[in-house]
Amino acid sequence: MTQTPIRPTDSTPTTTPSAHTPASVDRPDLRIDVAELTRLVGGRWWHLRQGARDLALDPRMRKIEGLSHHEHRERVLTQLHLLTEIGDPLRAFPTRLGGKDDHGGSLATFEELVVADPSLQIKAGVQWGLFASAILHLGTAEQHDRFLPGAMDLTVPGAFAMTERGHGSDVSGVLTTATYDADTDEIVVHTPVEAAQKEYLGNAALHGVAAVVFAQLIVGGVNHGVHAMYVPVREQRPDGSLVLLPGVGSADDGVKGGLNGIDNGRLWFDHVRIPRVNLLPRYGSITEDGTYSSPIESPGRRFFTMLSTLVQGRVSLSNAASGSARMALAIAVTHAEQRRQFTGGDPQEEVVLLDYQRHQRRLLPRIARTYALSFLGAELLERFDDVFSGRHDTDEDRQDLETLAAATKPLATWNALDTIQEAREACGGAGYMAENRLTGLHQDLDVYATFEGDNNVLLQLVGKRLMTDAGREMMQMDVAGTVRWVAARAADTALHRTPLRRAAQSIRDSGSKARSAGHLRSADVQRELLEERVETMVEEIVLGMRAARGESDEKAFEVFNSHQDRIIAAARAHGELLAWEAFTDALSRVRDKETFEVLRTVRDLYGLTVIEADLAWYLVNGRMTMQRAKTVTSYVERLLARLRPHAKALVDGFGYSPEHLGATIAGPGEGERQRATREYQRRLRASGEAPVDEKTMRARAKQASQDATAEQPGAPA
Repeated sequence: MTQTPIRPTDSTPTTTPSAHTPASVDRPDLRIDVAELTRLVGGRWWHLRQGARDLALDPRMRKIEGLSHHEHRERVLTQLHLLTEIGDPLRAFPTRLGGKDDHGGSLATFEELVVADPSLQIKAGVQWGLFASAILHLGTAEQHDRFLPGAMDLTVPGAFAMTERGHGSDVSGVLTTATYDADTDEIVVHTPVEAAQKEYLGNAALHGVAAVVFAQLIVGGVNHGVHAMYVPVREQRPDGSLVLLPGVGSADDGVKGGLNGIDNGRLWFDHVRIPRVNLLPRYGSITEDGTYSSPIESPGRRFFTMLSTLVQGRVSLSNAASGSARMALAIAVTHAEQRRQFTGGDPQEEVVLLDYQRHQRRLLPRIARTYALSFLGAELLERFDDVFSGRHDTDEDRQDLETLAAATKPLATWNALDTIQEAREACGGAGYMAENRLTGLHQDLDVYATFEGDNNVLLQLVGKRLMTDAGREMMQMDVAGTVRWVAARAADTALHRTPLRRAAQSIRDSGSKARSAGHLRSADVQRELLEERVETMVEEIVLGMRAARGESDEKAFEVFNSHQDRIIAAARAHGELLAWEAFTDALSRVRDKETFEVLRTVRDLYGLTVIEADLAWYLVNGRMTMQRAKTVTSYVERLLARLRPHAKALVDGFGYSPEHLGATIAGPGEGERQRATREYQRRLRASGEAPVDEKTMRARAKQASQDATAEQPGAPA
């Protein structure tokens, strides 16, 4: 799959060093322009992000830890209404309906609501990013006028009824039916079995008045596949309470592992009738005479095209997850810069946590990875805006957007969970306290790994796209070309797996760690190593799956299933390459030379830790000598030392104030306690009132005994 680079928002000055030039010698005196870094990470809509974050400073918008799930739900619903007054949740909607037709800016603001409360971010996403957006992107202008005002102003809270109990990520296999009744000109929505109940839906348990329901559309006895329709589910009584409409069933999911501010629940339907005109008909409609038609002939392509209009969920989850990782790192690094533990070279002075190599190993590579994924997320949002603004909205553009979102969301959400957990542990017992947010963030972000598609399923989609592109390339070859390609791959494999390749590396390095490290810190070499891993993985899978050509479906599935893990591994490697490329591209927009120097080192740390994590692959496949593999780790350690003086500035560049973070240990308290402790110990020592340490007393007694023995007549000189 070809990914064109993001368009720079600023031109690169001629004085800026090349992103491909090896990093300079260690310079702890370098100073980062934090404001420029914040703008760079925030991307095109950084000013909107800052405004959305500042909403979180309003006490009415902050999450209160310890609420029951009933209290939390009501608070988040109140916050959602408040958002319509003091926020800007309608940017993506048409100007004629009160919006701004700004799709990228809209998602940028939604993503930042995670600063206030992840439950608020997801609840807002359900209402405006899923329910209302489905109406916008799948409905007609008449339906926009009829349904969108209520969805936009929150007078009609809505659910997005796609997932079923028996078909989670397999949306094409949902069992809910929507059967057209020509006699009444209605569509009958029905849940035939328990496994077809719509599950995990925000707004389903309590607040939802309507839902966009995805079901198999059956017209004249023909199943035309999954389509979406607007289905009322509750009506409001005069006293303001909501009651389910006839034929609609609901159940509350109750307390969850996180995100308890959202009223998740189930919905099901017992032959519920809706008007034919409630079908959202952009990709499939029913005429007044009962005829089905679609602008897309292929049912499979029709389904995936429909889903592509709803990709904003994966985009926003990716960037919200990276935002959570950034907050966790800001909390942990701030704590580690203040907290001291155990004495080192000075027996009177404890060592700052972040001065320990292990602490650097825990946090600095995660800073690098989070920067990389933040830049990849910014590129994803740019592409999303390009497609949905209509600037670049071809079928190929949409496929590329879907694939990029499917590659980014798993890496970003897994990184968030890993980073938050490591940050929690790095903060010790304080990290476990609810007031410091890390446990709450981990609980709330946990489900992001399965929201909008299970991460492994999404990577499988990416892998299939990689296989398809590689297979298409092979199909364009004639027989002789295919034979040459296979022979070339075999020769390449033989070269890398024999001592010849390894000997060439050893000769180049000539036993010098410095020379080997110089090779690895080259951006071109990093790119080559990361690209070659993806290409080789893909080509090996394509060759291995050639056996499935022309075979029965059963045999083809057996061959595919035997390669599934490798397909997902190749897709993940592809995502890591895309993140490295996005980071490298971001470097071209850095104007300040010293900021560039530090940030390029962060990019190198990301690239080399990705390579380090898969050294077994590089060694087994002959891409690296043992000596050079050892050098990867030693050079990573050098980069950690180089970046140590800049750790706080790097997390400050994420753009969160202590008030945004809302964690006690990210404020000045710990530093003040540490200063008070050191001052107390200094005063005690200066007063002469400090008790003598037993170890010191014993050492003095031993020395005195040795001195007395030495002074006795006849003692050895």
